[in-house]
Amino acid sequence: MSQDYDAPRKQDEELEADSLDELKNRRSDSQSHSVDEDEAEAAEGFELPGADLSNVEFAVDVIPAQADEFTCSQCFLVHHRSQLAYEENGLPVCTDCAA
Repeated sequence: MSQDYDAPRKQDEELEADSLDELKNRRSDSQSHSVDEDEAEAAEGFELPGADLSNVEFAVDVIPAQADEFTCSQCFLVHHRSQLAYEENGLPVCTDCAA
């Protein structure tokens, strides 16, 4: 709502003259409870799960595990040796899975 700061202010008598009912009516008249939204426009940017991605190409460089890394036997993530909690039956377990 814009405010005209150059307009003269209401006097105290005028403020008291505004009844509560008048203020409520003005407030309800000025507010609209409906939202104007174009459904077709909103649906354009929305992608459904299972959409056809056959024309999309992903390129990922796979780097093998380094000498100072291990693959956790429980979460199967590659971690640095500093995150090795213990080995169970000869299989490494990371600190996240050990907790």
